Amino acid sequence: MKQTRSYLNGKWVFNHQEKQPQYHAITGDVIAEVSSGTMDFEEVLHYGRTKGGPALRKMTFHQRGRMLKALALHLLSRKDTFYEISWATGATKADSWVDIEGGIGNLFSYSSLRRQFPDESFCLEGDPVKLSKRGSFIGHHFCVPKEGVAIHINAFNFPVWGMLEKCAVNWFAGVPSIVKPASITSFLTEAVVQEIISSGILPEGALQLICGPANGILDHVMNQDVVTFTGSASTGKKLKAHPRLIDESVPFNLEADSLNCCVLGESVKTSDPEFDIFIKEVQREITTKAGQKCTAVRRILVHENQVEDVQIALAKRLASSTVGNPKMEGVRMGALAGRTQLKEVLERVNLLKKTQKIIFGNPNQFEVIGADKDKGAFMPPVLFLNEKPLSNTDCHHIEAFGPVSTLMPYRNLEEAVEISKLGKGSLVSSIITQNEKEAKQFTLGAACMHGRILILNRQCAGESTGHGSPLPMLVHGGPGRAGGGEEMGGKRGVFHYLQRVAIQGSPTTLTLISNTYQYGAEYIQTGIHPFRKYFEELQIGETLFTEKYTVTEEDIIDFANLSGDRFYAHLDPASLQDTIFKRTVAHGYFILSRAAGLFVDPPKGPVLLNYGIDECRFTKPVYPGMTIGVRFTCKEKIAQEKRSEDDIPKGIVKWIVDVYDASPQEIRDQYELDFSTGDTVAIATILTMVRMRS
Repeated sequence: MKQTRSYLNGKWVFNHQEKQPQYHAITGDVIAEVSSGTMDFEEVLHYGRTKGGPALRKMTFHQRGRMLKALALHLLSRKDTFYEISWATGATKADSWVDIEGGIGNLFSYSSLRRQFPDESFCLEGDPVKLSKRGSFIGHHFCVPKEGVAIHINAFNFPVWGMLEKCAVNWFAGVPSIVKPASITSFLTEAVVQEIISSGILPEGALQLICGPANGILDHVMNQDVVTFTGSASTGKKLKAHPRLIDESVPFNLEADSLNCCVLGESVKTSDPEFDIFIKEVQREITTKAGQKCTAVRRILVHENQVEDVQIALAKRLASSTVGNPKMEGVRMGALAGRTQLKEVLERVNLLKKTQKIIFGNPNQFEVIGADKDKGAFMPPVLFLNEKPLSNTDCHHIEAFGPVSTLMPYRNLEEAVEISKLGKGSLVSSIITQNEKEAKQFTLGAACMHGRILILNRQCAGESTGHGSPLPMLVHGGPGRAGGGEEMGGKRGVFHYLQRVAIQGSPTTLTLISNTYQYGAEYIQTGIHPFRKYFEELQIGETLFTEKYTVTEEDIIDFANLSGDRFYAHLDPASLQDTIFKRTVAHGYFILSRAAGLFVDPPKGPVLLNYGIDECRFTKPVYPGMTIGVRFTCKEKIAQEKRSEDDIPKGIVKWIVDVYDASPQEIRDQYELDFSTGDTVAIATILTMVRMRS
């Protein structure tokens, strides 16, 4: 008999004394055994903190990102094996694609996120804060990886995606993980973890796996750990109230199943493309993964005049969702994850039947293709009708976690918003409409009770990822019943695993700590033009003070003719009344362009190209006759990976272009300037690509 093992403390383990069977969702056969014995969870957590944590924290964000990319490519090369195993969970190939390749896609997404972080093991957040009049005392938010472990307690419905969508974030942040998948489908999670461990891509201790019960693991968490849970709201609330979590102030993210809704806009007609889009979207959300999705549509809201049309069209489409063995031709929906899950769904259906009627599907009488209905965990799509959703409220708090949904009418869009909120918090809602006013009204009215809102119409439906697809770069989570937390969300998700600390001190000190130049820090002058230096030779804070240049009236006219920018303030003195300008003013882009003429060193050298501008501000007016100079400072360095053996070794260097006023006193008196000599008139951060010596 195959054993579904755990990977703990650097080795694969299985308790032969205490084990339980795992069943094939399609055939009902016993396919494996999973251990249900006790474990020394204190030792497991200690191993992650002391082995995996230090190894990940030594890596920079860029190194971790490249690690994720390598892991994604490796798992993608093994995906056929995972697809075959996924069949035993009851999934069709399309269901498995969401789980397997969707999970791997999260690794790719967070790998690409490295470009938004420094090539350091830490990062700064936001802008520096000036805390003193002269700027000698500043503050900045500084973020470092937590020195604990991320404990992920996952649901049964996505044994691959559920693991990788969370682990991608904590690994990128520099935190190891302990994954506890639901026992019923943990055999697929184990297969993926086997490939991850055997690849050697992750440092040892970065990933541990618990297959089987993990009762007692929360007794040993510490304040640097993070706990996430995906599953039922009732179980999540019990875990969230664990005394150890409270005593140690451990971050706990709850992502619970919710009663998500899909709304058909009041203005949509049956002849509109949006009507067909709505029917297809709802049918897909009812049947994908046999309805076993935390984001599935449980409540279908349509205008009272459209109920009959929607009922007919949706029933016709659901009738085409043939149920059976996913390996058989023509099967569109597989099984639930197991017969215990089937029993729970049927119990919920019977509860819902007390206050609303079934208008499509019969859980007791349906056809199954290529399998035995009495052995597998099969169930047909079931559609209820609730004609009074404001008074018959069972559908707003009872969830059948399967291919079950309820159709309900609304009188106007305000009532649709009200009904959508009766679910008391959901992960996602959607509205299908071509009417932008309807979309805005629903979004603003319902936003506080939904973690995500999808707005579909004929313009975006073809490329939309759909109602039920959480995306790595957007937050996944929701208020109230949905758990009140959030995960993923691109860059912001990474900060859930970082400790934010406000650091205060002189700009020079904070520059040294952060490896990013803080404005006002001491300059480093070497006497060598920085464009003569290779990437490795440049120092943070290294500054070139350029020669000066006096702006003329002819410069302004010539730049206007060259650029086509003939804005009145540059050329028409008579129009300056009631403006902030004392006379015609130089173009901001001319000042920046002329600054480049001052700091650029023309001969060929290590600088390969100008990569762009991150930030640019024109802070003071520059009039004809005024003189400018540039303080050109190395702000940050980011090494680039080689794309091929022939690629030039290089990095990106960020420079502060600080253009300042250096006008003689007579000019300052002439224009009655209200700022001091040396004050900044324009400032920008530019990027150059610089060759490495090695």
